[in-house]
Amino acid sequence: MEISIRKRTIAMIFLSITLILSTFAIDGSAQQRRHRRVHHSRTKGAIIGAVVGGVGGGLLGGKKGAVIGAGAGGGTGYLIQRHRNRRHRRRY
Repeated sequence: MEISIRKRTIAMIFLSITLILSTFAIDGSAQQRRHRRVHHSRTKGAIIGAVVGGVGGGLLGGKKGAVIGAGAGGGTGYLIQRHRNRRHRRRY
């Protein structure tokens, strides 16, 4: 019984050390990053925002709240995606 506990303890120490050392491993792919132009669909952002806003507004304010939330969420989703697209065009 004591031997199996000792083996288990040694195995746990070995696994812990391996896990700790693997977190500090150098990532070789980090040196080869390439920037690519990313385009996010404004329509998709508006639809997702409208759905989220509609659900949230419906839970808080019923039918009228759902309509208001969908409108606000759609507009916000559109603006966020537009901002994300324009942000990638800036050069510093």
